[in-house]
Amino acid sequence: MPGPHDIFSEDPIQDPIALFDAWLSEAHASEPNDPNAAALATSTATGAPSVRMVLVKRIGNHRFCFFTNVESRKGRELTENPRAALCFHWKSLRRQIRVEGTVSELSASDTDTYFHSRSRASQISAAISDQSRPVATREELEQRVRIFNEEHPGEVPRPDYWRGFHLHATQIEFWINGADRLHDRFLFTRKADGWHKTRLYP
Repeated sequence: MPGPHDIFSEDPIQDPIALFDAWLSEAHASEPNDPNAAALATSTATGAPSVRMVLVKRIGNHRFCFFTNVESRKGRELTENPRAALCFHWKSLRRQIRVEGTVSELSASDTDTYFHSRSRASQISAAISDQSRPVATREELEQRVRIFNEEHPGEVPRPDYWRGFHLHATQIEFWINGADRLHDRFLFTRKADGWHKTRLYP
């Protein structure tokens, strides 16, 4: 198995998506919880930032997909300013990946397929949540779940406001922890003729 620095040799690495897949596969074997969790940064049209953890899914050929209520804070910000950044951090591997790019909505069929692949309880939670808005008590939240469950004994309809997004990567940076803070960093930038890589100082 190659050493931690071998992937940053001077041999050309043409496909950062394939490298991301390899790292994520390793994280699935080493991380105790949610190796596909990442910090998602968005901002308003005027540039006010916010960040939160999301679970990133692979939908078809798209690697960087996530789902949310479009009426939530991140949903509103993505509508106002369809650019975002992700940061995956795998403490067990001492690695991180940063992804930046533009964001677009997934198709309704892709979103439907993923929504109905979730557990019934997760579908109901998404359907009843006025995400990011105030709720008076925990009891009120649980009551909404009970009522919705009784009213929908069959398939849970996906609410129109629950949608999927795909981040189209324009930059992907790979980082490996190094001794004495001599970290390895490689930046891939998408250009008209494909991906270009650059080694960065720690």
